[in-house]
Amino acid sequence: MSTVKRFIAGVTCPRCAAMDRIRAWEQNGIRYRECVNCDFFEQLPIEEDALTEMTTRVNQVRDDQRQQDVQPVRILDPGKPSR
Repeated sequence: MSTVKRFIAGVTCPRCAAMDRIRAWEQNGIRYRECVNCDFFEQLPIEEDALTEMTTRVNQVRDDQRQQDVQPVRILDPGKPSR
C-alpha cells in the first residue's frame, strides 16, 4: 500500500525558499515533509496535543464580549401597532 504525498499550498521551503515545493505525508505515527526542489527533509512525531485547535483571535472570546448583556431581538410587524 503506497502512501499519498500531498503538496502544501503556499509554503516556502526553509532551505531553498522555493514556494509550493513542499510535500507532506504521514506514516507509522510520523509526519514527513520534503522539498522537491532541494534536499530538505524533515520528520516529526505526531503528538496528540498537536491535534487540538490553536488559540487565535477568531476562536476565543474577548474580555469585553464576556461583559455584554444579551438581549432578545423583537421583530415588529408593520401592520400592527407597537406596544
